[in-house]
Amino acid sequence: MEKKVKKSLICKSISHYRANGEICSVHQPQAGDVGIFRVLSETTASIRNEQGIPTKIFQGDHLMLTFGNRYATNQVEGYVPEGPTLVCQLLGRGGVAGILKNQNEIFRRLPVDLELVGYACDPASGKVLNTIRQEKLVSFDDPSGIRSKVVLSIGSAMDSGKTTSAAYLCKGLSQVGKRVAYIKLTGTVFPKDAQLARDLGADYAIDFSYFGFPSTYMCSEQTLLDLYQSLLDQAWKAVEADYVVLEIADGLLQRETKMLLQNQVFMDTVHSVMLSCGDSLGVLSGLQLLEKWGCVPFTVTGLFTASELLVREVKDVVGTPILNLKELSNCRGVELLEQLTTPGKPHWLHTGQEAELRRAA
Repeated sequence: MEKKVKKSLICKSISHYRANGEICSVHQPQAGDVGIFRVLSETTASIRNEQGIPTKIFQGDHLMLTFGNRYATNQVEGYVPEGPTLVCQLLGRGGVAGILKNQNEIFRRLPVDLELVGYACDPASGKVLNTIRQEKLVSFDDPSGIRSKVVLSIGSAMDSGKTTSAAYLCKGLSQVGKRVAYIKLTGTVFPKDAQLARDLGADYAIDFSYFGFPSTYMCSEQTLLDLYQSLLDQAWKAVEADYVVLEIADGLLQRETKMLLQNQVFMDTVHSVMLSCGDSLGVLSGLQLLEKWGCVPFTVTGLFTASELLVREVKDVVGTPILNLKELSNCRGVELLEQLTTPGKPHWLHTGQEAELRRAA
């Protein structure tokens, strides 16, 4: 009897396939290529299955995963192999496999080694199946047509609180009667972030995996822009959102984040920016870097706001309004956002507007 295959979340659209083990030693994998892998390590790790439910994996299990890249400063760095490969590692629990380059020394999870036993191929053509639906993306060619107010949630570093801040802002907007959508534009496939936004009141939540991307690390700038436009279109069709809370992953210096923040055309579509930070120096350095790039957030928030001492440290040196989770989820956050609506002018804040916002705060 054929070995049961545990299908990961990113492979949920794969229904009919033929496993081809003969091409493993000759096929050059691409991001999104679907493979069948056997777990080599003794492990009780888990993946998210096609419904997004945690599923334990064990040595000898067969998994359906995709090749992809991973950038996670607090966890791992990994890449699609540069040539045909038979052994790689589990890079992301949403279903991403690749070659592990390094791991954060504090991240104590042992790598899960995998053996590629076959590619999932189209039964008719024999072509290796790929989850990425690049052909479904619409071109980012007329950003003036964006009808929702886009609030960009960025962080000084990974795990600085940007997802939680984004989700609580969704709650605040929802509570005052605004239609709000949450979009995660960049990162590695995992359902937790979008689910949190839904749980806290977002009318609609979607991320890059909707178009089959296992991750966005190493995507081209044009692909990211097209993906942005396509996700916005999906959110508008779903709920005609007044606000879209848009999260981009990891820290300000991460490749895709830095690329987008320095893209003038992209930033001209952004109504406002909120910066999440883990500590007081993160706030100071983050604001200084953003000012250099011509962007001033309407608020700083994040993990540091859990400490009143850190908040006081920041207030002594920074004039930007500080919002904790409670304030993001009540009318205070919405009030600050509403003050930024200036018809006929760029919506994202420039340095010259900071003094006016401080007086309003």
